[in-house]
Amino acid sequence: MPTPLGPIVSSAHLADGAVPALSEVEFGMILASHAFERWMVRCMTAAGQPGLTATEIMVLHTVTHRGKPKRLADICLVLGIEDTHLATYAIKKLEAKGLVEREKSGKERLVQVTAEGEAVCKRYRDLREAILVAGTRELGVSPEAMSNVAHLLRVLSGHYDQAARTAASL
Repeated sequence: MPTPLGPIVSSAHLADGAVPALSEVEFGMILASHAFERWMVRCMTAAGQPGLTATEIMVLHTVTHRGKPKRLADICLVLGIEDTHLATYAIKKLEAKGLVEREKSGKERLVQVTAEGEAVCKRYRDLREAILVAGTRELGVSPEAMSNVAHLLRVLSGHYDQAARTAASL
């Protein structure tokens, strides 16, 4: 929503270009990403697993997804993690907590969720439904509108990835 103050941005010098609204989106993504990370950490703590980082929580949910073992490369691809060491460290920490386990499959090691990991993810889901989903329903935003926002964010992520590749080649 436009305000009489102008665009709400974190860096006015970036908003004075051709598309000031993009700076508004970027500021929104900054705030949303930090809020989302805080939410994940606090929800996982309430679900009984304190001390996990947002990355570790995302890895756990990704490994739990559809109940199939995952390759490290696939986990990194899905989550957009460039540095595989971050994912490897997360997996080792989750393994030490008994939430995931690794198994050999040919030359690869696959990561799969344990029963305890599944139980934690279920508690997280239940808390998410009770605390977060209930609150977002009150916004009155339709599921279609939410899907449109998600689509826009995925499309924008592709543009940012391409811009990052271009910047890295300069």
